[in-house]
Amino acid sequence: MEFRHLGNSGLKISEIAYGNWITHGSQVEEDAAHGCVKQALEEGITTFDTSDAYANTRAEAVLGRALKGQSRRDLEIFTKVYWPTNNRGHNDSGLSRKHIMESIDGSLERLQTDYVDLYQAHRYDVDTPLEETMEAFADVVKSGKALYIGVSEWTADQISEGHRLARELHIPFVSNQPQYSMLWRVIEDEVVPTCEELGIGQIVWSPIAQGVLTGKYKPGQAPPSGSRGTDEKSGAEFIKRWLKDETLERVAKLEPIAADSGLSMSQLAVAWVLQNSNVSAAIIGASRPEQVTENVKASGVKLDADTLAAIDDALGDLVERDPSLTRDQTPTVRPS
Repeated sequence: MEFRHLGNSGLKISEIAYGNWITHGSQVEEDAAHGCVKQALEEGITTFDTSDAYANTRAEAVLGRALKGQSRRDLEIFTKVYWPTNNRGHNDSGLSRKHIMESIDGSLERLQTDYVDLYQAHRYDVDTPLEETMEAFADVVKSGKALYIGVSEWTADQISEGHRLARELHIPFVSNQPQYSMLWRVIEDEVVPTCEELGIGQIVWSPIAQGVLTGKYKPGQAPPSGSRGTDEKSGAEFIKRWLKDETLERVAKLEPIAADSGLSMSQLAVAWVLQNSNVSAAIIGASRPEQVTENVKASGVKLDADTLAAIDDALGDLVERDPSLTRDQTPTVRPS
């Protein structure tokens, strides 16, 4: 496993992180979840990403139990705040001071830790003044409950303004967590250049496009039994947009490229996002330990210019690059 700095901070994280967005507390039983976390640790992963909203707080609790007994100083634990949790009361979402202060305490209790290494705003909150949000984050950091702060799916302008306030408050704003893959490159034109200028690193999710870039989904065929494409509990709604025959036909063209590189399709996909120097880590998920073992082999892989060009040629105009799609990730009203 290789390690990278999180943005321009002094914190190093494993360049492949383990995330439990869809799996823990919903898709897989707890024993299986613990098995995946154990395998991640054995493969050298030290960075674990979760959120209070995943499985309505259950994912945090599962991760806390799975990591119990591990040396805390050897881990980097990330979580997030924004989406509704618990009873979904009128203050149980967003980035208000009240919700942030209550949420960090709940997350720490479920994760069985005194602090998280990174506390992230899971979306931008249009209903709360940004100054209120950043001042609350500053108090979380200064109380020792989080070491660094970050955001997820913020636009370049939102990141710039948040970073300005963080500097004024003397707190380290070091990361953004966007979707990023061979198929989804919307951060490249605006978000990445802004983050490079500000010293903010990307912790990217869905580098395998919900499993489509593994090659397991074939054009003209139904999704394999037991796959994410057939299981509503494991995010079938998120993968549907990739299951068009046109997409799957282009993805199939990646198979010889992966083979020529000595990689599996999933390893090629994870390695591809890690070629971007602004990416600090790629988040992988798993429902079986062997999936962890498969994907961590992408760590340290260097893809040459010819391979990168061949990938671009194979996918062609199927690649989504429109930066306005990041703005579409900001809810127009606070969810309830």
